[in-house]
Order: sequence, then C-alpha cells, then structure tokens
Amino acid sequence: MAPARTPKLMLAACVLFAAVACGVQVQAGSAPAALGPVPEVQPAVKATDTLKFGVGHTFADGVAITVSAPKSFQPSPTAYPASARAAAFEIEVTNAGAAPYRLSGFSVAATVAGTQAIQVVDSTQGFNGVIDAGKDVAPGRSVRMNLAFAVPPQPAELRMVLRPDTASPVSATYCGSA
Repeated sequence: MAPARTPKLMLAACVLFAAVACGVQVQAGSAPAALGPVPEVQPAVKATDTLKFGVGHTFADGVAITVSAPKSFQPSPTAYPASARAAAFEIEVTNAGAAPYRLSGFSVAATVAGTQAIQVVDSTQGFNGVIDAGKDVAPGRSVRMNLAFAVPPQPAELRMVLRPDTASPVSATYCGSA
C-alpha cells in the first residue's frame, strides 16, 4: 500500500505539469445546479488552445466536458479548508463514446494567478467534489458535479485543467477571471 502522501504528490505533479503546459512560470514554495444552463458541446480544440468557461470540449475518446462560468460565493463556516471567498463551477461530463467511462479517472486541477488553487468542500452549499468516482458513466449518459476552489478576495485569472484520465497527457484548459 502506498504512503498516505501519494495523492498529494500526484496532485502536485498534475498541477505542475498543467502549469508548465499552460506556460505559467512556477516558483518553488510557491452553486450547485443554480449555476445556470450548460451550453452545447463544441468540437475539440488544439492542445495549445485555452477554452473560455461555458464552452464544451470533446476528447478523442468521446468524453465531452463543459465547465460553467465561475460563480463567486462565500463558503459556509463548515467548509474545508476555510476560505473567505471561493469560485464555484458546475462541470458536466458526458460519455459520447462506445464504452463505459469510469469517473475515477477524471482529474481537475486549478491555479489562481499562477499558484495552485485549493479545492473547497462545502457540503452545506452542495460542493462535494467528484462524487460517485467509482461508478461508470454509460454511453450516452451524463454526470454533473459541483466543484469550488478557494480564490483571493479580488478577481484573478483562474486556469482549470481537466483530464479524462489522470495518467493521460491529454487535457482541456479553461481560463478566465474568477
């Protein structure tokens, strides 16, 4: 069995890879369903392109994703970790492929102004992270999840990198102000 620090190291490696792939300079040390309608998924883009929040992306294997525009909110006192402000996103994952898609492979990492953003879990407000990760998404079916990331008090650039499989170099990068 791997040490307990393995998930943190993998997350850090994914974020570092995403930051380097997006051209970000890295220094050492350094509302639920009410988020609105999800627009129609657009064709795949080049790996070097960044997407605006609200635009869909389809990977070669048929997994399609759409990330809503960020919605700023104040996390509840029970949120972890504590944060004065967070940006919420609704992510829809649709399996347009021929085989079942396992959500456990789905990966989301974010940076704010070039620094790793921490995911906020706020069950009181419906931000529970990737739930049902051990389940398959049948072909033709969709899953929606609500994620939130801690952000500074003032708006800043937020980059979100999504991968259909944690081990894959293939990703979709969304960028905008949060």
